[in-house]
Amino acid sequence: MAELTVNGKRMQYEAEADTPLLWVLREQLSLTGTKYGCGVAQCGACTVHIDGAPMRSCVMPASALTPAQKITTIEGLSPNASHPLQKAWDALDVPQCGFCQSGMLMAAAALLKSKPKPTDADIDAAMTNICRCGTYNRVRAAIHLAAGQVQRKQIPIVIEGGQA
Repeated sequence: MAELTVNGKRMQYEAEADTPLLWVLREQLSLTGTKYGCGVAQCGACTVHIDGAPMRSCVMPASALTPAQKITTIEGLSPNASHPLQKAWDALDVPQCGFCQSGMLMAAAALLKSKPKPTDADIDAAMTNICRCGTYNRVRAAIHLAAGQVQRKQIPIVIEGGQA
């Protein structure tokens, strides 16, 4: 039986050597917050942290990781949704369908850890995740809010013919 350290706990799993970490997390360890989107590391829905760095788990073989490496999933970001990013996401109603949001949150958390007061350019460079609903402006605003750079404000939503 192989072992991984996920969200601070040593966990055992059994899978083929080439099984992506994403599937071990979801199917073996029942951590379903990390999502499958594209399977080729492009969309970012599967983003987790490995030793604090954001990684796309859909292409990372679980067997390439050791129990000494610390894996953090969306479930481990904050057990009670008290992380500043989770609060900002909620305050600004960032998600629409929500599918990509766990990966977005994990990428944003890694960004804030490395750059506590990111610029728009920093956010654009770090947030390479794809959102089919187009919530990028709200994601940027939520990152700034979590970083303490702006006060909570309404994000204007533009609809055909003007603003809502």
